[in-house]
Amino acid sequence: MSLAFSAIRLATRPALRLPRIAALQYATRFYASKFPDHTVINMPALSPTMTEGNLVKWNKKEGDKLSTSDCIAEVETDKAQMDFEFQEDGWLAKILVPDNSEAVPVGKPIAVYVEEQEDVAAFKDYTAADAGNGDAVAPAAAEEAAPAAAPATAAPAASSAPAASPAATAAPTDRILASPYAKLLALEKGLSLKGVKGTGPNGRITAKDVDALAAKPAEAAPNGAAAAAASFEDIPLTNMRKTISKRLTASKQTAPDYFVSSDISVGKLLKLRKSLNASADGRYKLSINDLVIKAVAKACQRVPEVNSSYLEEEGVIRQYNNVDISIAVATPTGLITPIVKNCETKGLERISIQVKELAQKAKDNKLMPEEFQGGTITISNLGMNHAVNQFTSILNPPQSGILAISTVQKRAVPDKASPFGFVFDDIMNISGTFDHRVVDGKKGGDYIKALKTIIENPLEMLL
Repeated sequence: MSLAFSAIRLATRPALRLPRIAALQYATRFYASKFPDHTVINMPALSPTMTEGNLVKWNKKEGDKLSTSDCIAEVETDKAQMDFEFQEDGWLAKILVPDNSEAVPVGKPIAVYVEEQEDVAAFKDYTAADAGNGDAVAPAAAEEAAPAAAPATAAPAASSAPAASPAATAAPTDRILASPYAKLLALEKGLSLKGVKGTGPNGRITAKDVDALAAKPAEAAPNGAAAAAASFEDIPLTNMRKTISKRLTASKQTAPDYFVSSDISVGKLLKLRKSLNASADGRYKLSINDLVIKAVAKACQRVPEVNSSYLEEEGVIRQYNNVDISIAVATPTGLITPIVKNCETKGLERISIQVKELAQKAKDNKLMPEEFQGGTITISNLGMNHAVNQFTSILNPPQSGILAISTVQKRAVPDKASPFGFVFDDIMNISGTFDHRVVDGKKGGDYIKALKTIIENPLEMLL
């Protein structure tokens, strides 16, 4: 059998429902094998950092026609859920990895397509082993293959020795005979397989048996006692949560960070916001965060050392001329940081509009990679939670700075001009976390001082 290898570059097309992204799909073309000419579709890398992904859903079924730019499947990467666009014409002959398959490595066979419709039927019994990667068999496929494999393993025993008695061949009573996928499914659902009668070969418990068990109402315990309920719930790790864990752990292990904090008066900032919103005529509605973003960008221009990245492999500290601010946004699946680019050149209206658009796309899981990868400095704002007076954030490597913004509080501050010796002012605490490999302690202090000056005198944002 001769084998040819081809790489197909997928094109980028604007998103309709989920983000669509260019991907490099490795496909293996087979000729003159026991199957008609065909091409194996492998798991694509849909982001620069993707090593594995979850195959959420197939949008095509076996026997369907494939056309250029068809979205054939939905894949969850380490950052977002993407559409997998196909760039060939043909027919989907076999699906090797089913819906809701997790942690599928990049390059693993997931399907087969052919160029002629009449060849589809020949792939009814095709498996991942035929694609040259036997360990790529999906859990569901492994269960279906079990009945066919059983007679093959029993044949040698029959030719060399008399058939054993039923008692001798029965599995030990303390061993649960179940497929690996059924065991995993039971673990996820918090179900015990003890005493479950399987419908698979030799009484093997399959995923269908686990689903049926989960659908049954809980049986009453003996003597009328209530059945014991689980005292915990296991929540599977999403790819995004795994990535957050890896990146933040690496940040704390490798970056010698330190913190600089300051209480900043925002009385004038609030008055400016109120005045601008009053004259907006519905075109925009500025938040305090919008003004802080602009102030952060202005402070980065005054102390550019903070607007830098530590690139150890290149042996450089990269100091940026543009200020691309990553905004931490909480989503149902984890934290992500969409980027407002070139904040030093944007007005408050444009910043406000982009922040709202990016935050909504983040919550809808529709961010494109270029909208959350990169950035030169990060802002984490918990000010909307009025219980948070002060906090610190973990660096977002390779960035060298991140700012933690707390809530605004009314506080008494000294004032010699007041007959009482004090006045009440609106105060916000801002804490900066800096990478000491890039930003020396004095520079960190200089940056917070510059930021305090701009926020307390917001007209300086115009300079």
